[in-house]
Amino acid sequence: MTWSSRRVLVTGAGGFIGSHLAEALVREGATVRGMVHYNSRGSWGWLDESSVRNDLEVVAGDVTDEDSVRIAAQKVDVIFHLAALIAIPYSYQSPASYLRTNVGGTLNVLSVARGLGVRRVVHTSTSEVYGTAVYVPIDEQHPLQAQSPYSATKIGADKMTEAFHRSFALPVVTVRPFNTYGPRQSARAIIPSIVAQCLSASVLRLGNLQPTRDMNFVSDTVRGFMLAGEKPEAIGRVINLGSGTEISVGDLAARIAAKLGKSVRIETEKHRVRPEGSEVERLVADNRLAFQLLGWRPETDLSSGLDAVIEWVRSHRDDYRAGQYIL
Repeated sequence: MTWSSRRVLVTGAGGFIGSHLAEALVREGATVRGMVHYNSRGSWGWLDESSVRNDLEVVAGDVTDEDSVRIAAQKVDVIFHLAALIAIPYSYQSPASYLRTNVGGTLNVLSVARGLGVRRVVHTSTSEVYGTAVYVPIDEQHPLQAQSPYSATKIGADKMTEAFHRSFALPVVTVRPFNTYGPRQSARAIIPSIVAQCLSASVLRLGNLQPTRDMNFVSDTVRGFMLAGEKPEAIGRVINLGSGTEISVGDLAARIAAKLGKSVRIETEKHRVRPEGSEVERLVADNRLAFQLLGWRPETDLSSGLDAVIEWVRSHRDDYRAGQYIL
């Protein structure tokens, strides 16, 4: 399939992954409509600064409003559904908002797609739905464990997507990215937070240092999404996108500091530590199914990816409040 013959909707197109995906689809020739969350400033998020902003259509709305979704989804072939509330710490404070957006919003996307006869919905899951690994590497059959309100709502959204496929034969693919990082990611995430702090101070303020994560550069994640949107073998499946390698938060901090030539001291701040029982201690993907169904493997090694993030944060210092905890 060539994307030049496809009309595509990307929900959450103003966000970190969504903006990169929208750009990649435009460059591949797709007719792209991006749905961004309405705000009084008229901002399109990261699409405001995109080199392709004049080559796509942007509609403002809210996925919790079915009418908004229906307007955005008119005459599209594929919906990439990325709109979600994603910050785990804030989900402890406002779980109902996560339920409305992540489960209710996904239900709206699925219902509209069914009603309009959309050819495929690519739904965004997260490795957080697995919780702390029961076994490694984590394959798609691993138990789902809700260790935060955020992950609980993503499990609900995943299961709603599965239900629409089983009940109504809606052509869906659930893509389950492990920890994506890259340019444009906010200081809410661990890698840009470490980079911003290293550039500004000699003290790193972090939470737990022992948990391990499977880090994946954003261009690799985007390529996985696009393959999931075109391969017929992917319909009805859940597919991990991960590197199959893990690194602890502490080792990640040491590696970034070494790249920057900084000698730093790490201090643990209590408000950055997740509640007991909520911390996901270990994530590492089994990515064999992604290769089998999509021909996908990550191409960007961690060292090169970190270099790209360091360059980005250096050139966008005003966007990062180093040392301040971002929920």
